Amino acid sequence: MIITIDGPAGAGKSTAARALARRLGFRFLDTGAMYRAVALAALRRGYDWDAPDDLARLARKLNIESADERILLDGEDVGEAIRATEVTAVTRYAAGNPQVRAHLVELQRRAAGKDDIVVEGRDQGTVAFPDAQCKIFLTADAEERARRRLQDLHSQGEPVAFEEVLAAQQRRDREDAARAVGPLRQAPDAVEVRTDGMTFDQVVDRLEKIVREKIYR
Repeated sequence: MIITIDGPAGAGKSTAARALARRLGFRFLDTGAMYRAVALAALRRGYDWDAPDDLARLARKLNIESADERILLDGEDVGEAIRATEVTAVTRYAAGNPQVRAHLVELQRRAAGKDDIVVEGRDQGTVAFPDAQCKIFLTADAEERARRRLQDLHSQGEPVAFEEVLAAQQRRDREDAARAVGPLRQAPDAVEVRTDGMTFDQVVDRLEKIVREKIYR
């Protein structure tokens, strides 16, 4: 069974999807981390963001793996590095690159195989796995999402202001929705879950209930 969890930046998709996968005994695939890994690799190499073909060639050369809830870039665990503000700021170049996106979607499908898996991202239920048996669209108000992102950044020692985080997030929302390939949108058959005012455990409880209703329907 494939469970897709899509939604905007800061909706808590990754942490909720991981917890859901553990509860169900499913594998977990963080597809957003794959785009971040490409951006990190390009950033480290000083790539020109205005040269999309070069970025696509780099993506095809990289060995990106999702293993045991870790993201490996050429064998290096980059789980923390890809969450840095400077990586977030340039991930759009990877996410909005049609060649990079096509390559990573293929990797995502291979990684899923025929296993029971929870996948999260922006276009999992619409592009990567349109035939998934259970689709969820996880979201929250912009201010709520920005507060969550701010907490994450502060816990990582990055002293940023709420207004800065909110502005960056709103920019990402616009870019994600306007992408020519794999834009952020809710699949017609996805169940929307708004997490405003919900605790983390309440969110995971709600997701588990949706999935189990699909399984036993």
